[in-house]
Amino acid sequence: MSWLDIGALDDIPPRGARVVKTQHGCVAVFRTHDDQVFALDDRCPHRGGPLSEGIVHGHAVTCPLHGMVIGLADGLAKGADEGAVATYPARVEGGRILLDAARLIRGRAA
Repeated sequence: MSWLDIGALDDIPPRGARVVKTQHGCVAVFRTHDDQVFALDDRCPHRGGPLSEGIVHGHAVTCPLHGMVIGLADGLAKGADEGAVATYPARVEGGRILLDAARLIRGRAA
């Protein structure tokens, strides 16, 4: 894999998110309370709400528009809701957040 450095882990507050703009759309990068990092499309599957503006809790995010809960690890809707968003490989190395550049270039990921 080819990794793209998008910034320092400390640039994202715990339980927060930042947006990375790509030619295929925006990717939301989330930092959990335990400093794990996840990357998802920044569009809720329900009505396209900006997940990066949602509430991060545990390893999930709640859409700010209609309350759909999305798992950060798998991009799947939780509970009674249905839907999913694409996920992107992310990791932290030396305090820097890295995303899989090839997946960002290709667009939608698994």
